Amino acid sequence: MPEFIDGLPLHALVVHAVVVLVPLAVLGTIVIAVWPAARRRFGWLVVGFAAVAAVLTPIASSSGEDLEKRLPENDLIKAHEELGDTLIWFVLGLLVVVTALMVVSTRSAEAWTKPAVIVLAVLCVGAGVAAGIHTYRVGDAGARAVWDGIDQQPAR
Repeated sequence: MPEFIDGLPLHALVVHAVVVLVPLAVLGTIVIAVWPAARRRFGWLVVGFAAVAAVLTPIASSSGEDLEKRLPENDLIKAHEELGDTLIWFVLGLLVVVTALMVVSTRSAEAWTKPAVIVLAVLCVGAGVAAGIHTYRVGDAGARAVWDGIDQQPAR
């Protein structure tokens, strides 16, 4: 996998996709969890956002590790890396519960489906909030590593 595309680090490009797709998946998951009409109309689209985010998250993490090797050692980058390495678990959790919600909610009206949909909807809201907060934490640490790290670089 290339480290750079047209002079830009792959990490910067992929991270922006993750930063857009995870919050979209989070918001979509919460909306379809609490609004059945939206679930019927947009539920599988939300699953798609979560799936693409789950594919791109480890690419962002891996490309970040490649980029880190080119940079001087920095505690801010290390903090960002540690948070970023755990983001996949939040995104996968979100993907699993939103997919389960959609699968169960599209089943015929069997006696067990309504309670299962309620439980899954609650889990979707929880997973969405957790993934959203952790995405913010990773992004904030990355921004601090870039912008606060500039202050730590020697003048040229």
